[in-house]
Amino acid sequence: MSAPDQAPAPAPEAGLDALNATDSNGTEALNATAKFVATPEGTALAYGSLVLMALLPIFFGALRSVTCSKSKNSADMPETITSRDAARFPIIASCTLFGLYLFFKVFSQEYINLLLSVYFFVLGVLALSHTMSPLMCRIFPASFPNKQYQLLFTQGSGESKEEIVNYEFDTKNLVCLMISSVVGVWYLLKKHWIANNLFGLAFALNGVELLHLNNVSTGCILLGGLFVYDVFWVFGTNVMVTVAKSFEAPIKLVFPQDLLERGLEASNFAMLGLGDIVIPGIFIALLLRFDVSLKKNSRTYFYSSFLAYIFGLGLTIFVMHTFKHAQPALLYLVPACVGFPVIVALIKGELTEMFRYEESSPEEAGTKEDLSESDKKDQ
Repeated sequence: MSAPDQAPAPAPEAGLDALNATDSNGTEALNATAKFVATPEGTALAYGSLVLMALLPIFFGALRSVTCSKSKNSADMPETITSRDAARFPIIASCTLFGLYLFFKVFSQEYINLLLSVYFFVLGVLALSHTMSPLMCRIFPASFPNKQYQLLFTQGSGESKEEIVNYEFDTKNLVCLMISSVVGVWYLLKKHWIANNLFGLAFALNGVELLHLNNVSTGCILLGGLFVYDVFWVFGTNVMVTVAKSFEAPIKLVFPQDLLERGLEASNFAMLGLGDIVIPGIFIALLLRFDVSLKKNSRTYFYSSFLAYIFGLGLTIFVMHTFKHAQPALLYLVPACVGFPVIVALIKGELTEMFRYEESSPEEAGTKEDLSESDKKDQ
């Protein structure tokens, strides 16, 4: 989350950006001679809206993550993060962030952002289409002519034949793709903050839904590593802030603090990086799947971690405005999202069971199903 600026389009953030502080008036302007002073109402509306927008993809993405691993469609199958992946992720993220910093220092910012806009246009259209599909399927009437399609790419032949891509879709999915393309063109041409948020919400929801941690220990490794990453790049250097101001892509949620004064043409934005949503979100989604595995018809760990996220994000905003200094969001979100469920598990006597919970990757799950089927045939 960041203070407002005076640019005509929303200033971007780094993918795992922190909640950036503001000056003594709670604002930051790129044009020092024309600083915008947000009203208390505008500030409350902006930050309240950002918190609400952050909660939506976490909540619905977690719910969708419970069933997406059962899908036979390769596009809907989750990507499992192992402990090795989790340990390497902060290093890869740091190299990527510093690489972008060097790129913006050496090359023209205009051309880099042009390439990034085209790249994120394609990704955003696909992500928004995937996000809309379940909703659109409920809206379309039963009489709607819905034809089925399949996009299949294989490698080899005979017994060595291997599927590379197996994507099944229908007419409703094509309609979603067309609507998403309209939003994409709108974003590409205008860079409007609403179009930016539509893509940002789609990215966040897809991330929470399709990125799965294989166990709680892996989640602790990932969140712990990114805790250090966030603190270092915000407090230790100006790299993240520089990239945030230069990077023009829908990798953040924005909301104008001058909406009440200027309406939809407002241009002074508070911002929240998608990394501060997706990283805690995939951990919260894991705890929901753990709740489901307990088969107790309760969602204790999911709700405790979800409330912890609200507490951590609110605490970040409070500290930012109290001390008027940049605050890395994961500094507060990680201890809250990990600590609250651990305390609950200790109280309920399920700490060992929680850390023993293990999810297998889709490939491993498929292998187990094949073995069980062969065992039944043998019997």
